[in-house]
Amino acid sequence: VQLQASGGGLVQAGGSLRLSCAASGRTVSRHAMGWFRQAPGIESEFVAAVTWSGGNTYYADSVKGRFTMPRDNAKNTVYLQMNSLKPEDTAVYSCAAGGGGVGFKIHDYDYWGQGTLVTVSS
Repeated sequence: VQLQASGGGLVQAGGSLRLSCAASGRTVSRHAMGWFRQAPGIESEFVAAVTWSGGNTYYADSVKGRFTMPRDNAKNTVYLQMNSLKPEDTAVYSCAAGGGGVGFKIHDYDYWGQGTLVTVSS
């Protein structure tokens, strides 16, 4: 499975961005998917995850109510819709796929894409 994340960029505080994570090489329709982020000098942290069916989503407290994570299994793609962005959301965002169900730790996922940089200016 290859994962390709895209959609990062520079946005002002209060703005929105939508990240995409497209899978290729193999369907991820039976995989849980997750987003993690890493800011400079800080360990990678869990952001959001969705079950393979898309029926359940999970969010870090820091993004709950502002971010959503829909998935489109027909397109083998998951998204991270980020609204009301804050400067502290600035980080490299990476997507991941895991065959073992939803997890909140890096080691819960089997496949990783390269990150996409999100910069939120104040």
